[in-house]
Amino acid sequence: MANSDPPNGAVHNRVLEDVVRTPGRVPSPQPTHLSVPGSNRQFLVEKDEPGYVAPKFEGKEEQMEEVMDKVEEKGFIPEDFVDSETKWFYNELGIDDSYFATETADAIVSHIHSLYAAKVAAYARDDKKLEMRLDKEAGDHAVYIDTSKPGVTDEHGPKYEQRIDEKYLNGSKGSNSYRVETFRSSSPLPGGGENQLRCYFVYQCQFNEKNPSPEETSIEKIGDKRFLQKATENTKQIYQSALDLAVGRSGPVIELFDVEGKNAKRLVIAYKQGSAQDFFSALSDLYHYYGLTSSRKYVEQFSTGYTIMSLYIRPIAHSVASARFPPLEASVHQIMKEVSLLYCIPRNKFQSHFATGRLSLQETIYAHCVWVFVGHFLNRLGSEYTTLASILDPSNSVYVELLLKLKRRLRNETFTSDYILEIIIQYPDLIRALYLAFANSHYVQTKETDDFIPTLSYLRLQVDRVLSDNELKELISKTATNEHHEMVMSSFRVFNKAVLKTNFYTPTKVALSFRLNPSFLPPEEYPQPLYGMFLVISSEFRGFHLRFRDIARGGIRIVKSRSSEAYLINARSLFDENYGLANTQQRKNKDIPEGGSKGVILLDVHHQDKARVAFEKYIDSILDLLLPPTSPGIKDPIVDLHGKEEILFMGPDENTADLVDWATEHARNRGAPWWKSFFTGKSPKLGGIPHDQYGMTTLSVREYVLGIYRKLNLDETQIRKLQTGGPDGDLGSNEILLGKERYTSIVDGSGVLVDPSGIDRDELLRLAKERKMVSSFDTSKLSQQGYRILVEENNITLPTGEVVNNGTTFRNTFHLRPSPTYDLFVPCGGRPESIDLGSVGKLIDPKTQKAIVPYIVEGANLFITQEAKLRLEKAGCIVFKDASANKGGVTSSSLEVLASLSFDDAGFEENMCVHADGRAPPFYQAYVAQVQAIIRENARLEFEAIWRESEAGGEAKSILSDRLSVEITKLQEEVQETELWDDEKLRVSVLSDALPGLLLERVGLDLILKRVCLFVCSALYPCLIFFLPRLE
Repeated sequence: MANSDPPNGAVHNRVLEDVVRTPGRVPSPQPTHLSVPGSNRQFLVEKDEPGYVAPKFEGKEEQMEEVMDKVEEKGFIPEDFVDSETKWFYNELGIDDSYFATETADAIVSHIHSLYAAKVAAYARDDKKLEMRLDKEAGDHAVYIDTSKPGVTDEHGPKYEQRIDEKYLNGSKGSNSYRVETFRSSSPLPGGGENQLRCYFVYQCQFNEKNPSPEETSIEKIGDKRFLQKATENTKQIYQSALDLAVGRSGPVIELFDVEGKNAKRLVIAYKQGSAQDFFSALSDLYHYYGLTSSRKYVEQFSTGYTIMSLYIRPIAHSVASARFPPLEASVHQIMKEVSLLYCIPRNKFQSHFATGRLSLQETIYAHCVWVFVGHFLNRLGSEYTTLASILDPSNSVYVELLLKLKRRLRNETFTSDYILEIIIQYPDLIRALYLAFANSHYVQTKETDDFIPTLSYLRLQVDRVLSDNELKELISKTATNEHHEMVMSSFRVFNKAVLKTNFYTPTKVALSFRLNPSFLPPEEYPQPLYGMFLVISSEFRGFHLRFRDIARGGIRIVKSRSSEAYLINARSLFDENYGLANTQQRKNKDIPEGGSKGVILLDVHHQDKARVAFEKYIDSILDLLLPPTSPGIKDPIVDLHGKEEILFMGPDENTADLVDWATEHARNRGAPWWKSFFTGKSPKLGGIPHDQYGMTTLSVREYVLGIYRKLNLDETQIRKLQTGGPDGDLGSNEILLGKERYTSIVDGSGVLVDPSGIDRDELLRLAKERKMVSSFDTSKLSQQGYRILVEENNITLPTGEVVNNGTTFRNTFHLRPSPTYDLFVPCGGRPESIDLGSVGKLIDPKTQKAIVPYIVEGANLFITQEAKLRLEKAGCIVFKDASANKGGVTSSSLEVLASLSFDDAGFEENMCVHADGRAPPFYQAYVAQVQAIIRENARLEFEAIWRESEAGGEAKSILSDRLSVEITKLQEEVQETELWDDEKLRVSVLSDALPGLLLERVGLDLILKRVCLFVCSALYPCLIFFLPRLE
């Protein structure tokens, strides 16, 4: 399309050359493979090629005779009909011989009786409607038979496909995998109108090789025995090709084949087991929407953990079809493009509108994504709260606590996710209009010279008028029934305006990602403005990535929920927690060039076991927005309204330490030029410096602990210690290994371990070295006063006589017990805001108003709110906050990235990658030691600065920590606006003094400046020129 005004008032639509493109972006391979008719890889399904041929059941005739005798013996079916009903069942329903070879004669008799009973029941009904519903579930197989109208999803039917998903396919893994065969009768049922009979057969897999090598791809070795017996050579070739491609992909492989001589297609989809829930049933809704039905469907499992679905789809009969359905080619083309949407979210919150044809799949998934967005950002406080907060005295702890409670209640109770859903689902026409505005900004139609015909998405944009934002505002105002409804639906407009780029229309995706402009956030609630925001949504999770600067660093954590109630709490606080963590990271990063960022992934309440799947989808979908999507035969560029190249620097955090290597390798496989620096904390074989292996995070925390001992002349071995975050974690295990204190209490995910006499150190060291929770502690090594309470235990009597009613509650609140038996508290794990202004009073003696805990070093991020820290300091507790204490990891990560950028690939391999036999290059060993020394020295210098200023002026250490961060960050920003970088002599002098000596010696300053991006060097410069001299 040209850029001139469109004729007849038609709307503008982007074509390939008109899209805003990020400069310098290069193509990369994608996580999904898409094949199309006309491609070189296409197979042609022969006219009489069934795809599957069941081995002939030699005893079929004898079995049918036996079944007839038993049916006649039962007497339920009139004798004259026994022969015809039995032969109809055996010969007319399209059931292959595998069923008859598997089932007993008695089971078949039962099925024939059930179907005949349905006919009798239909005759007795006024509408004469024939309905047959039969299901039988055995230990290793199941049979479902149902009457079904072609091309229609019956919302009130038995939903057998959903049951097959939930009971058999979603959890298929290893020997507990199931294959499915389903057939539709070739003609309508007698007296059944348009209804046909649909049969489903489920079989537990029997693999030739149950535990093959992960690299094995031969379907003859990893396939199910029944499949290998029944599949034709053509089908095996098709599946082998799809499987070979799927092994190298993180998302589905989608292949399309013609059926010669028929107006039908064969769609083949291959993907990793467990990566898409409810996919089998959701596919039916998709092709039904486009007026198609399936004659046969197969689901095959392979012992290496892959699934292949094969669907034979065709248009519904002419008498049933309506003019609204497009030709088969157009429908199948749209289905192939939308399969990845379905793969991301097979069952969205507006599925009923899709199943009934009220809204398209794109419209319902768009509404689902906005529903997630609204749930996080509509629960805002409003102008009344802001006014009240400005009136009340912030120094009055009673007022502050009141405001905190009011804020929590307003956010939790004003708009619940269910209430928001209830509102949105009432306005399908508004959803359609709002979606069109979104699509008009982000959908791209390729040139007419492409192999593809225009998609239905594009055609719809040509037919329906896209409303302007003002017109949408007016339409919402007129349509919404009340103020709450208008607020919710108006949030769609906020979302549309905030999206700068998205992979929504990329047919090669595994989760939906949106790069948002964070300017819609109210500054009174989020005073520190964000630079960038990513929102990622899939069926297994939702997640954010937030950063305060263009060049920023921070870890990615996965949040799990032990119950539905815990999930709701975590979901409500997800964004605020992410913002707080990124803000803390921004303050921690004051002595490195990168700003602060953080990513948080919240697992769905029903997918707590899908941490790895969620992480891989999160990373891959963000890469979609950092690298342009390209796939053979598909040229759908992403509309980039941000218009700038973006690079993210990530690292490990809670529940992601073992996933970092995959992310690094995946970035390299996708062609990211910055793959070496994309993730830090990776394994040494990839040139990483693992935080847990070298105790990087703990080193800075320990410096603050040791600083307190040094200033107060305390004997470390006599200090009684409480630690949350146990010996199984990075920070917790290394804190145990590096410290010499007498532990009296440890709290971790499994429970609470207490011994007032001191927990046995040798046993504690064993757990720390083996990375095991306190549930693995040998309780025989506890004293008479010692005890262990696990989260699953209830009604346990302690040595003191106290009864613990609930182990989980005891664990969650143990750190707030009013009679502590410890001097030092080091939180190394735990949820944010575990101590807030409402609970901190439990750590203060009500009579003396003195803190009952003398010293706290906050290793876990955001464990204590700022208000609670100030209250503790006022009560005499020495508190060092997370932004100062927990920064060793980010320093290590920054220096790891510096090394990866400074070396070329060969030098990186030689100097930074540990060999396969475990031998580390001499440079690597020396560099790690230098990084550890830098972490200790930076922590010591900051401790001394905060202690000195607090002693001199009496100001709270928590405030001084923030002030130091703000001032250094402010100075960095001011220096970046000056021309100091252009002073070559000063630049060389500063960088020569501040960069790691080993790196300068091995690479040289000139090469470092050449290889390390200019924006990283310029960000590094003000940090070095101001931070180091000020602390010294």
